[in-house]
Amino acid sequence: MIKANIFAVFIYLFTSSSIVSAAEYSSIKLDKSTLDFSYKQMGVELNGHFNKFSAQLLFDPAKLSSAKTSFDLDLNSIDAGSEEANDEVVAKEWFNTKVFPHAKFESTAFKSLGGNRFEVTGKMTIKGHTQVLVAPFVFNQQGSNAFADGSFVLKRADFAIGEGSWSDFGTVANEIKIKFHFITSITK
Repeated sequence: MIKANIFAVFIYLFTSSSIVSAAEYSSIKLDKSTLDFSYKQMGVELNGHFNKFSAQLLFDPAKLSSAKTSFDLDLNSIDAGSEEANDEVVAKEWFNTKVFPHAKFESTAFKSLGGNRFEVTGKMTIKGHTQVLVAPFVFNQQGSNAFADGSFVLKRADFAIGEGSWSDFGTVANEIKIKFHFITSITK
């Protein structure tokens, strides 16, 4: 059985805060940040992650209207749990990384949900398909670092991920849960 991984993707949402004094965050610690995903294949939950992504961030918690982020995910960096699954998911039916090697996210708005909870809305492009996504997250500051932790669900059919015989949601579920942990630091 192939661990068809679905993509994950992500997005990356760091930002907002419940910080007493306003500070601008723009330096993301990519080597300490993670982007994971989970999905069900034949009713069994499977997990994976991406090893390479880049991100741009401009965020001041006192100015959410000017906050923005963008994210570029290297789809070839997927780890779906086995070499066989990794080879399968980069194929044409899944991510088709020969033609579409990257997934991209660009924010359009940030919103406070109260306390240290926020959400980011933006456009996700995978395999030539663009959809609007909303991702809630919790933002916490510790010293000069801040942590954005969140998750959201995306539907692989919206991005033509898993075509042909893989389009049957009974084998691999349509819903993919994306979980992120981003670490950023204050720009002085």
